Amino acid sequence: MAINKRLIKSNDEGGGASFNTVLYDANGGVLSVDGVGFQPDFVWIKQRSSTGYHCIFDTNRGVQKYLFSDLTAAETVYTGRGLTSFNSDGFTVDDTGDLDYSVNHAGTYVAWCWKAGGAAVTNTDGSISSDVSANVDAGFSVVKYTGNSSASGTIGHALTAAPNIIIVKNLDNGDALWSVYSSAVGASQTGHLNIDSDAFSTSGDWFSTTPTSSVFSVGSSGSGRTNSTAQNHIAYCFAEKAGFSKFGSYTGNGTSQTIDLGFNLGWIMIKNATTGFTSWNIVDTTRNTGSNLNLYLQADNSGDEKITTICSLITNGFSISGSDTFHNSSGDTFIYMAFANQF
Repeated sequence: MAINKRLIKSNDEGGGASFNTVLYDANGGVLSVDGVGFQPDFVWIKQRSSTGYHCIFDTNRGVQKYLFSDLTAAETVYTGRGLTSFNSDGFTVDDTGDLDYSVNHAGTYVAWCWKAGGAAVTNTDGSISSDVSANVDAGFSVVKYTGNSSASGTIGHALTAAPNIIIVKNLDNGDALWSVYSSAVGASQTGHLNIDSDAFSTSGDWFSTTPTSSVFSVGSSGSGRTNSTAQNHIAYCFAEKAGFSKFGSYTGNGTSQTIDLGFNLGWIMIKNATTGFTSWNIVDTTRNTGSNLNLYLQADNSGDEKITTICSLITNGFSISGSDTFHNSSGDTFIYMAFANQF
């Protein structure tokens, strides 16, 4: 078994370790993956060496409960399989015997781990009560709530700062798309994490209302995405923290450009918000050890790891070159989520 560890810490005073990427080799049975540096509350696992779904777990929903960023599937439970425990220094996985759903069947894997606030607590800041696990110092919370189809429902997120990114999945509706809010394009627009064919487009998912320091808004959501009556939803909320995370946008210029983050990049996901059929591309400095970040995975695609330079590291940021529609087509808006790799 090989485990590659790189600890990524928040730069906020008292924030401690809040994000880490680890790599591991499957053993086909039960495997304890340690070296995360903290007990994670949100673990996103992807098989690198073969086709397999992006498997998402969090402590708010509990162990063995899958979500898939590349599918509309409702929450799926595999008793005794999948991620079976969140540990003080990582997590334990057990083989499902199915490569598509696997987190430990064969080959190599990457796990992106975030720390929220441990056991969820009830939050009544919004018109819809929520159960929230929040890490205020790192600007991250996991929010579970039951929708009511109100045209102007509000949900408490407990971050004490307005989220810049909100990712919501209806847990009970197997046809509901993943909805993504980005402050870079505004609350009247929604992107869909599970499909590359959609650009960001006008939507009522967020009731065209910018999140506040205490709540985010959801619409009546006849699509079943963010506020369906009597159905459970999960929201992953991210608020920017200087020196640790940045959630912004840039305009493609068709040649080359640099983006200043204020910290050395460790992980980034980039999406063209203007043009469809452009994937949510993810790179990190744990899988990539050089300045060119060219080993990439796509949040909307179950395919194995591919090789194409997505961006390059520079001091306090990253650079983009070329004119492709995935990263730098002229005039298009690109949103990104970025995290630091160290203090």
